[in-house]
Amino acid sequence: MRFLYLLLAGALLTPAQMLQMGETSEGFVSLFNGRDLGQWDGDPRLWSVVDKLLTGSSEGVPLEKNSFLIYRGREYQNFELRLDIRLRNHNSGIQFRSQASEGWVVKGLQADAAEGNWWGSIYDEGGTRGVIVNGWKGKAEKIVKPGDWNEYSILCQGGKVRLRINGIVTAELENEPANRGVIALQLHAGPPMKVEFRNIRIREL
Repeated sequence: MRFLYLLLAGALLTPAQMLQMGETSEGFVSLFNGRDLGQWDGDPRLWSVVDKLLTGSSEGVPLEKNSFLIYRGREYQNFELRLDIRLRNHNSGIQFRSQASEGWVVKGLQADAAEGNWWGSIYDEGGTRGVIVNGWKGKAEKIVKPGDWNEYSILCQGGKVRLRINGIVTAELENEPANRGVIALQLHAGPPMKVEFRNIRIREL
């Protein structure tokens, strides 16, 4: 009976109300209301809210370069970000401590996610370092659920960066510049793809 109650509650409550059931006491706030894009900014041909899920799809919109949905509410420096991501195919990721420019272009650190590869890795999007820490091989490859929901956690505190997927640490970075920057979600250039996000919440440290 308790399981059924929680299942129904999850279907009816807003993200903010779900936070009140647990994480608000830890200082988390929701960045996505489950109804509209709110303070998120991206190409309207690519991003929408479908069934309370923040959805990116490049079906019918060929991408010659990566495109991002950028959170414009504020920038963050020291924080823990948690979200659920479901990748249908191709390549996506979560930008953090990053810099945005015109045309929904973002440059900086990325928590990577790709079809059959790169989950749990720290990547230098638009930079020169490429894959900074490979969190896929021997780590995320053992726990990622392809085509299903996976929980990503990104912790940034001073010069330390740590990624977790489904509760397991996949990548750590020390002595990284503690830059303040945007959070953004990626649709990768190439074949038509789809990615969905939910339960996007953050706490400052």
